[in-house]
Amino acid sequence: MSSSTGPKEVVSELLPLVRFYSDGTVERLVGSDIVEPTTEDTVTGVSSKDVSVSPNISARLYLPKLTSQAGKKLPILIYFHGGGFCVESAFSFLHQRYLNRLVDQAGVLAVSVEFRQAPEHPLPIAYDDSWTALRWVSSHLVDDDDDVSVHREQWLSDHGDFNRLYIGGDATGANIAHNMVVRAGSESLLGDVKILGAFLSLPVFWGSTPVRSEPETGHLERMICRVWEFVYPSAAKGIDNPMINPFGSDLSGLGCSRLLVCVGEKDSFKERGIHYCDVVRESGWEGEIELYEAEGGGHGFHISYPETEIAKKMIQKLASFLS
Repeated sequence: MSSSTGPKEVVSELLPLVRFYSDGTVERLVGSDIVEPTTEDTVTGVSSKDVSVSPNISARLYLPKLTSQAGKKLPILIYFHGGGFCVESAFSFLHQRYLNRLVDQAGVLAVSVEFRQAPEHPLPIAYDDSWTALRWVSSHLVDDDDDVSVHREQWLSDHGDFNRLYIGGDATGANIAHNMVVRAGSESLLGDVKILGAFLSLPVFWGSTPVRSEPETGHLERMICRVWEFVYPSAAKGIDNPMINPFGSDLSGLGCSRLLVCVGEKDSFKERGIHYCDVVRESGWEGEIELYEAEGGGHGFHISYPETEIAKKMIQKLASFLS
């Protein structure tokens, strides 16, 4: 007897990253394996655990060894992973390994956000989830709020210094971090918590007009436009939407005091990262911004190859910024 339900079909795909099927399932074709949190990582001694931020959002928390910092409150880092808004995870091997090293060197308490991803959840959902996670962290300074989960995380309550709140991310995660400081410039977090600083590592920005030494057209431009259309099909102005192309926006009101922008010498997004620094400096923003260029670094090098010397230097730079 034949089934009335036919075989599932590909509705859309973004090769070599993702396929989206007619039955609602998604096949992610790249990305590192999902791993469990650990009680004292064997290399760094960092402990991690998973928590629920809201019914749709979770996070992995990281706590450094406290033997030499007993009773000391730690800076808080809210981190957004990269992956083109559609692959990788806060729970993946690569990001766990990277954050173990960064948390150990910086001596921070980190909250790695598992936001929802395209194509099941197209942008701007990842941006909204990330803002919800920020509000959840800041909710630990208020007694109650109807807009956030009532759950309070003991690590944040016991060890977090809310006067030293940082956010950061890599690649598209750095794009999210930028959009969070934009939003923080016009919306308050709970408890009047302020973002002290943000790092943008190899940030992903783009637009229809080349900047600096970028070529007029090419394969990279077509690929980025295709990714953006896949993850944010309803974006007003397409690739010139201010969430991916901030250069036509007023950046004078960014909601943090310090910015560190890291670019890689061989990264395709390098020119945009440098241009971002120039535009922020010229905007009249009153904070401090620093540009760091990793000699020989390609896109995502410090996540994929953390044992290389250029990756170690990059992670040390980030740790210094946070501590």
